[in-house]
Amino acid sequence: MARVISVESERFPIAGTFTISRGSKTEAEVITVTIGDNGHIGRGECVPYKRYGETMEGVRAAIEALSDRIAGGISRIALLDALPAGAARNAIDCALWDLEAKTGGKSVAASACKAPLQALETAYTLSLGEPGAMAAQARANAARPLLKVKIGGDNDIARIRAVAEAAPDSRIILDANEGWTDDNIVENLAFAAEQGIALIEQPLSAGRDRILRHIAHPVPICADESVHEAKDLEALIGLYDAVNIKLDKSGGLTAALVLRDRARELGFGIMIGCMVGTSLAMAPAVLLAQGADFVDLDGPLLLARDREPGLVYEGSLVSPPDRALWG
Repeated sequence: MARVISVESERFPIAGTFTISRGSKTEAEVITVTIGDNGHIGRGECVPYKRYGETMEGVRAAIEALSDRIAGGISRIALLDALPAGAARNAIDCALWDLEAKTGGKSVAASACKAPLQALETAYTLSLGEPGAMAAQARANAARPLLKVKIGGDNDIARIRAVAEAAPDSRIILDANEGWTDDNIVENLAFAAEQGIALIEQPLSAGRDRILRHIAHPVPICADESVHEAKDLEALIGLYDAVNIKLDKSGGLTAALVLRDRARELGFGIMIGCMVGTSLAMAPAVLLAQGADFVDLDGPLLLARDREPGLVYEGSLVSPPDRALWG
């Protein structure tokens, strides 16, 4: 009996507005793939991302174009050649992992993780805004141990100062989303170091980041837009100190595990991040993030409404997924 596939486009409202250097949004648009086989169901979720040329319609079409091969039993390994890295492959790959776990009676964690799962401390993201507004966000979340702060404008030194003063006990990650320039990066890095910032994500545009090899890194610098798959890593040696791995970039958990392990071999710090999605998208990433240096899996915390059942968050601690959700 062939597998049965369904693809659904869904929208989940964001609590307020989520703003980064490239724009704002008020809802998370996701695509959910469900694969059924002999009474068992596997699910995966992806978030198409405009920065990488993805649209809801295009990603859905890519998934549906592969429906016959999915129905025919395509494996996760064969999927790596059937689709490029990206959101479409991620949703299918995670649905296949979930289906394998449900049909085989062996959890994904048992297959993919070497140690018992632990609850993880996740960053909580503050949207880009004027310094006063960002200070208010930071003050409201100052009890959280790790904050991720969206920056990437002309007034970032004022933003960094405002947030650091408003949340003095929190470790802070700055995410510039490619918003800095060759002209301001050295000054911004120096000021970030003065403020005790823990990590800076993707300060310069991907492909225009060669200067990172020739300037000091008083704060570790993490690649995000510059890294998608394991094959990208060699070119980043000497430019970046860490890499941010996201399932929607790598094209699923299968490729992300390879990317993570290779990055460790090459000496990169590991950050596991996410797009703004529901607990179904975060669940496989929680497994990937076991043992990571930085975890940023706060997508559901930014939503006004999550899936049921969802992941359990206690403050900034996220617990491993219940198998009723995924895996």
